[in-house]
Amino acid sequence: MLVENWDDFSRQAEALMKQDPERTRYVTKYRPTTPKVELKVTDDKVCLQFVTDEQQILKKIINFNTKMMTYGVAAKDEKTNA
Repeated sequence: MLVENWDDFSRQAEALMKQDPERTRYVTKYRPTTPKVELKVTDDKVCLQFVTDEQQILKKIINFNTKMMTYGVAAKDEKTNA
């Protein structure tokens, strides 16, 4: 599902990652031919996509990357400690 609004995308993607961090994947692509950044978050049941060419959203994407990595690492730590 293509999500047009950044806030909606980030909120839905974070909820998906929190729900099942072991199965959720996150991909970022940059397409230089059409200077756009594409983000995709999926758990094989739900697929969220966001596409932008706005420079001001790049800082938000960097912060989002950090959050997503934190959720993934926290899930692995919980699994190791269990």
